[in-house]
Amino acid sequence: MPREIVTTLDAPQAIGTYSQAIKVGSTVYLSGQIPLVPDTMEMVEGGMEIQIRRVFDNLAAVAKAAGGGLADVAKLNVFLTDLAHFPLVNQVMSEYFHEPYPARAAIGVASLPKDAQVEMDAILVLE
Repeated sequence: MPREIVTTLDAPQAIGTYSQAIKVGSTVYLSGQIPLVPDTMEMVEGGMEIQIRRVFDNLAAVAKAAGGGLADVAKLNVFLTDLAHFPLVNQVMSEYFHEPYPARAAIGVASLPKDAQVEMDAILVLE
C-alpha cells in the first residue's frame, strides 16, 4: 500500500528526519508535536495549559491536512516530563475530544526536544 506524506504550514515544520504525518490507506500516523508556534518555530510562551493547548492545536492542524480531525484519533500518546501535569492534560483534552475518546497512554519521560514539557503523537483512522 502506498504511503503519502502529509504536510501543512499550520503546524510546526519537521525539525529532523521525519514527516509531520504519513498516511497509509485510511490510517494516518502523526509525528510527535511539542508546543512550537508554527509561524516562529519557537516554543509558545506561557504556562503548562497554554503548552498543552498548543500541542493539541498542532495535532489538529496536521490531522486536518490529512483529511480528518481530532475526532478521528484512535490512539493518543502523551509524553510529560512531570506526570503531575496529567490532570491538566485531562482537563484540556475534554475540550478538544468528545466520546468516544481515543485510546491513550501517558508516559513520564526525563526530557523532550527543545526542553518541552509535553509532547503528543497520534494515530488517526479516517472514514
